[in-house]
Amino acid sequence: MSDMKKPELLVPAGSLEVLKTAVRYGADAVYIGGEAFSLRAKAKNFSLEEMDEGIKFAHEHGVRVHVTANIYAHDRDMDEAREYFTELSKLRPDAILIADPGLFMLEREICPEIPVHISTQANNTNYKTFEFWHKLGAERVVCAREMTLDEIRELRDKIPEDMDIECFIHGAMCISYSGRCLLSAYMTGRSANRGECTHPCRWKYGLVEEMRPGEYMPVEENDRGTFIFNSKDLCMIEHIPEMIEAGINSFKIEGRMKTALYVATVARTYRKAIDDWFLDPQIYRNNIEWYKSEIAKCTYRNYTTGFYFGNPGVESQIYDNSTYVVEYVYLGIIEEVTGDGRIRLTQKNKFCVGDSIEIMKPGGDNIFAAVTDIKSEDGISQESAPHACQVIYVTLDPKDGNGPAAQVGDVLRMKA
Repeated sequence: MSDMKKPELLVPAGSLEVLKTAVRYGADAVYIGGEAFSLRAKAKNFSLEEMDEGIKFAHEHGVRVHVTANIYAHDRDMDEAREYFTELSKLRPDAILIADPGLFMLEREICPEIPVHISTQANNTNYKTFEFWHKLGAERVVCAREMTLDEIRELRDKIPEDMDIECFIHGAMCISYSGRCLLSAYMTGRSANRGECTHPCRWKYGLVEEMRPGEYMPVEENDRGTFIFNSKDLCMIEHIPEMIEAGINSFKIEGRMKTALYVATVARTYRKAIDDWFLDPQIYRNNIEWYKSEIAKCTYRNYTTGFYFGNPGVESQIYDNSTYVVEYVYLGIIEEVTGDGRIRLTQKNKFCVGDSIEIMKPGGDNIFAAVTDIKSEDGISQESAPHACQVIYVTLDPKDGNGPAAQVGDVLRMKA
């Protein structure tokens, strides 16, 4: 539709299974964390062996892999960091994401052949900061979430042409500036800046008067308490054109602790939206309602556009609860299709014979099917699959016999 370069779709993965799902469902690049130096220590994360397998799988499919090493390190971390970067130099990911200047210097010393991207944790809000990192050898900087699209457009005009801008386009928002949260460390001793955030922004708070300990009053008129730090999730699916026109090179989805269903749903929807816009802007505009309905088929906290169009107001917060909206349940990923047409999966949530489920196809189709039979690995029939992580064989009767067949890697879901 124009001479603009199509932006990269950068998708999170907290495990090898989710990485492969991200690759199948439209990611141009995937970002992952190792078992150390990542800001999502509670995610499953990758051993070096899994990282090696994941990088090879992604590269075989033309997808890049970025590894996060974006904690703020202490002196006691440096020897281990040196060993970690030495191992990464052998695995050859496509980029390493860093926030700490000390880790940046160490990476430049040990594996200068691997590009460095600067994390949003470094509070990148102006073009001089971008120039600073560019002169030191960084190829990309992730904008702080607090920047508007107008500021990003202005920044794009002032920084070197060969420097990439990466921005979040979807996912959870942090109450603290660029994610530099101190609440978790203060309240629990677990630092968000070292990958151990306990998410106190999602907790329920009340008001206590100094001379009346134990007497809790709601901050707002709500007898359940008030979730005063609880932001809605970012969603820019309706604003792909503005994101492209701002000169952003990489659209980043948040969520390295999310399921394969979340990753498949969000990656597939943004993949189609971006491709539709570049094919014909009118196709994109015609499909807005489909994008919105699809993006809502995974867990979320209602949506906001964050800071992109100015400082958000009260409508960007959720004050009455901290729960997710859950419209669909994740059932599992097809691991095998047998010769007689059954599918094997390691089931993630309960479903029963007679249930109607959906097979998510990477290209955008949703195949509706009825569950007609469930068998255990021993061939014993069962009416339901109630045990998480049980390997089962399922027979499906597609409601549309003309639809594409189930294939290995397809994600299964069911309306909640």
